[in-house]
Amino acid sequence: MEDLLFQLEMGLPQIVLGLVNGAFYALLSLGLAVIFGMLHVINFAHGAQFMMGAFVAWMLLNWLGIGYWPALILSPLIMGVLGVVIERLLIRRVQGADPLYGLLLTFGLALMIEGVFRQYFGSSGMPYAPPASLTGMPLDLGFMILPVYRAWVVVAALILSLGTWLVIEKSRLGAYLRAATENAALVQAFGVNVPRLVTLTYAGGVALAALAGVLAAPIYSVNPQMGSSLIITVFAVVVIGGMGSILGSVVTGFGLGLVEGMTKVFYPEAASTVIFVVMAIVLLVRPAGLFGRA
Repeated sequence: MEDLLFQLEMGLPQIVLGLVNGAFYALLSLGLAVIFGMLHVINFAHGAQFMMGAFVAWMLLNWLGIGYWPALILSPLIMGVLGVVIERLLIRRVQGADPLYGLLLTFGLALMIEGVFRQYFGSSGMPYAPPASLTGMPLDLGFMILPVYRAWVVVAALILSLGTWLVIEKSRLGAYLRAATENAALVQAFGVNVPRLVTLTYAGGVALAALAGVLAAPIYSVNPQMGSSLIITVFAVVVIGGMGSILGSVVTGFGLGLVEGMTKVFYPEAASTVIFVVMAIVLLVRPAGLFGRA
């Protein structure tokens, strides 16, 4: 028992790192769930859009001298506008078709975006310094030291997740979104501009990915592969939580981040596969996911 407690105490940094990873899993899967719930499109370009959000923040800092806090607002706005263009020119053409077409389209788009950025910026990572206000003395929690910036990422992810859930579940806009998901023609008959609603939904999902990219930039190096290394895990999170489920994305994202962190402590060899093992078990027991509907 003492050995187990000692191992747990020594592995607390890994568990906290797992919680930070879980924050990014939650934000990215949240954007995917919003897009799939409204458009029924599996947005495989989400990882590339996460990467572009980080690069926009890096460009704003290094080319225009715009720091972290303005970039936290400007990067999602810029990527949201790009999301509008992508939805109007590409996604709309496959909406309503077999979801496989949307997956193939966004997968090809992701490869193109990553290739362009790799050609221009190379494959090596570029540093992005956190703001001075978040680089002070680490937080002493008694049982471990927690860097201020990592604590900020977890808190920001929780606030954004709660805010998105409130908008979808409690606001009039969210009611329109849920109704349009069930019966778009009926909602259109009541005077709601459903195509515009669809466009804004996709743009909002892209903006969430970009916001996660800005938060991730000081932790991970800004590089063209940073999104592709996360997107497969994020898809597993979405499947486990339930496709299109907002609550499932948030709870599963943070929960699996902690599971991954604890696995690194007790059985490091399985850390890279534990999420997919959980996915297989969940799909065998509940094919619609933990919070999904059949």
